[in-house]
Amino acid sequence: MSSQIGNKIKVQIFGQSHSKAIGVVIDGLPAGIRLDMEKINSFMQKRAPGKNDYSTKRKETDNPQILSGVFDGTTVGAPLCAIIENTDARPADYSKIKDMPRPGHADFSAFAKFGEYHDIRGGGFFSGRMTAPLCFAGAVCMQLLEEKGITVGAHIFSIGNEKDLPFDSVDIDANDLKNISQKPFAVIDDSAGERMKIDIKNVADEGDSLGGVIECAIVGISAGVGEPMFDGIENNLSKAVFGIPAIKGIEFGAGFASTFMKGSQNNDEFYFDKKSIKTKTNNNGGILGGISTGMPIVFRVAVKPTPSIGKEQNTISFSKKCDTKLVITGRHDPCIVPRAVPCIEAVAAIVIADYLA
Repeated sequence: MSSQIGNKIKVQIFGQSHSKAIGVVIDGLPAGIRLDMEKINSFMQKRAPGKNDYSTKRKETDNPQILSGVFDGTTVGAPLCAIIENTDARPADYSKIKDMPRPGHADFSAFAKFGEYHDIRGGGFFSGRMTAPLCFAGAVCMQLLEEKGITVGAHIFSIGNEKDLPFDSVDIDANDLKNISQKPFAVIDDSAGERMKIDIKNVADEGDSLGGVIECAIVGISAGVGEPMFDGIENNLSKAVFGIPAIKGIEFGAGFASTFMKGSQNNDEFYFDKKSIKTKTNNNGGILGGISTGMPIVFRVAVKPTPSIGKEQNTISFSKKCDTKLVITGRHDPCIVPRAVPCIEAVAAIVIADYLA
């Protein structure tokens, strides 16, 4: 199914942006895992809307309600089903776009596939709202990984023209990852974060939006995880990441920058660090042949500017079959990058947990 990822641990998302609730079914979790709901709720709040001046004003508590798969706080081996109620939907904000597709959104492509039956309210199933149950599943999988000594963390690498410091891809400390990702604005260099916030405010005042890049790392994973040739770590991380709305690109390690290097510069040379095998550089992002090398797995994703903007844009009218103008109203993030950080962490945790199940 198109709304499902995973082989051993299967994660299926359901609902729409303005339906009564959205949710997730996680099948394949081992029995006996004690869920730390405080950690899960804390992780969910990193993505939740309406928390600051640079996100949508939609107010949702995003408190997951577990319906099955857990007893006395512990997984029982049955599919875990959880829902998150939608309590602040405003479908009237989307009355115009049923006839006029928003540039940059999936309105037109959804109409081409589903016709007049597509749920246009808040983007329906194509909405970023659907990443809330994805984050719940990711938070659960993070607890599985923690038991194996694996940590997933991400930060805002850039917003617009402002850049944060990059990870040291050879030496990433798990505690540093946790501390960075728990910040209200997940950057390494807080001064860079303040400049990013100013840029977001300025562009919001103009009725426009910004995009950016998120850098994610996975540390503590041993060498030998992954499957060639179509089930490698890069393959499955890429597939999962592109399930998050607004993601338009991904690169691992040096990524596209490696095309400007010579082989002698790009190759990660091996050496013995006591009894373990490591590499002096990590241009391949901890992955060779789709399989982990034991070095930190590092990748970056491109997040496009929020397509819902307050500026007048050109579009068409389905019913009148003519060109027209559209000004989008409602509550929208001027930059979705900060709230996308936990979404990237979530899919990374889901993919790696699936390999180790």
